[in-house]
Amino acid sequence: MTLHDLQNALEANPELFPQFVLPDGDSIPAHTHVTEVGHLVRNFIDCGGLTGKEEKVVLQTHVGNDTDHRLRSDRFAKILKLGNRVIPSADLDVALEYDCCVVAQYPIAEARPDGDHLNLILRRSRTQCRARERREPETAADCCATSAPCC
Repeated sequence: MTLHDLQNALEANPELFPQFVLPDGDSIPAHTHVTEVGHLVRNFIDCGGLTGKEEKVVLQTHVGNDTDHRLRSDRFAKILKLGNRVIPSADLDVALEYDCCVVAQYPIAEARPDGDHLNLILRRSRTQCRARERREPETAADCCATSAPCC
């Protein structure tokens, strides 16, 4: 989901409470705070020697002691608008950073209104071997199923 898509979903449902739904179906506690809106740029060189660049928006969350706190969609949309000062494009994909014993990033896949909530469905991220994907495009989607060496 892009930042633009997320902003539209929040603005279309201003009275709802965003609920972050983890890939296993559990939800992040309802009193989580969105503490940062960031622009992450990753420049890399893969094991095959090709360079690349990835950019995304990262929303940092924090689950504090204020259990009465509930972030509504209208307030969340305002927080995202503050991020416009550091985000170069609303077309970037958005990931949520959550600390649940280790800090993990979950791309936001979709937004679904459900009663009093706007469910923000999170999906898993996976590591990948781009060199293998270039060599074996037919098996790129099932990279882990092959025992062929990466590089």
